[in-house]
Amino acid sequence: MIRTAKGGVVFRVRLTPKGGRDALEGWSGGAADGHLKARVRAAPEDGEANAALLALLARALGISRSSLSIAGGHKSRLKTIAAIGDRNALTSRLHALGKQA
Repeated sequence: MIRTAKGGVVFRVRLTPKGGRDALEGWSGGAADGHLKARVRAAPEDGEANAALLALLARALGISRSSLSIAGGHKSRLKTIAAIGDRNALTSRLHALGKQA
């Protein structure tokens, strides 16, 4: 689910910590209604998995790590991510992530 928000977009990610590799695995349910699937090697301890997720998303979207934040679900597998930047460019890049997976 990608929604426009003040200064950027908000989308949902289902994170699998200790997943063996750092990777984005496409959209579950489609970009309009579902969530982006991600896995990271980091363990869900002391925010390590969350930090790894934000670094992975920053690389994939071509934006700085400081442009991303977890808006909800800090201790949950299903997270709401806020990205600051050009809405059209971010939306286009997020849709493309599903095609690359």
